[in-house]
Amino acid sequence: MNQSENPVPESDETPDGETTADDSSRLFPRVTAYRFRRGTMRPGQQRNWDEHWPTYGQNVSDTLVDPQELFGRTAPLVVEIGSGTGTSTAAMAAVEPDVDVIAVEVYQPGLAQLLGMILREDLQNVRMIRGDGVDVLTNMIAPESLTGVRVFFPDPWPKARHHKRRLLQSGTFGLIASRLRPGGVLHVATDHVDYAEWIGPTGDAEPTLERLDTATDVGHVPFSLDRPVTKFEGKGLQEERVINEFLWRRRG
Repeated sequence: MNQSENPVPESDETPDGETTADDSSRLFPRVTAYRFRRGTMRPGQQRNWDEHWPTYGQNVSDTLVDPQELFGRTAPLVVEIGSGTGTSTAAMAAVEPDVDVIAVEVYQPGLAQLLGMILREDLQNVRMIRGDGVDVLTNMIAPESLTGVRVFFPDPWPKARHHKRRLLQSGTFGLIASRLRPGGVLHVATDHVDYAEWIGPTGDAEPTLERLDTATDVGHVPFSLDRPVTKFEGKGLQEERVINEFLWRRRG
């Protein structure tokens, strides 16, 4: 999930796939669509990271992802932007072993939690990229290469002066649409009413996307829409927040 705590500075890290002085500005740009989260990795998570991150993850770069090389096969490819702690990512990947998933997240402890689930559950269909979702889509994902994009509970940036930081702007919808193959689907969920009112019309205005009905058009979606209820979502439901879900399909 994208919603998180207030920004805090993070120091440059060490090799083995972690941040260096050369790429820290890219992982932590000044203006972002996400908030930097507090949190450190537990010793076991750090050991997993040091040993397995180079196999399952990479930092954002200007190198296009080769899905065949990354997963060792050809399969439908889904990108999840803002995977948070990976609860939904791992659960959905486990029930769809024939779908490959790239989880994109900046929060290192969250990626470490997902890495632990990948190892425990032997999820060979999940890989991770640490970086900003727009940066990853722009520079690492080829046009018309994705079966799906998932954006679950992006940070709503509720104050009007911060709306420009929202991930789902008109330009982002256009970018996502360009990375979807014809028939590919964007799945968005939010529990923030104002953001939902922003997301719907903004997505509908993208001419290469057509809205699908979440109740009647499920058969047109080439991957699962069943999300587990995470701790974050459960808290929202306890507070009687309404979960709004959106589906758009790439025309063509």
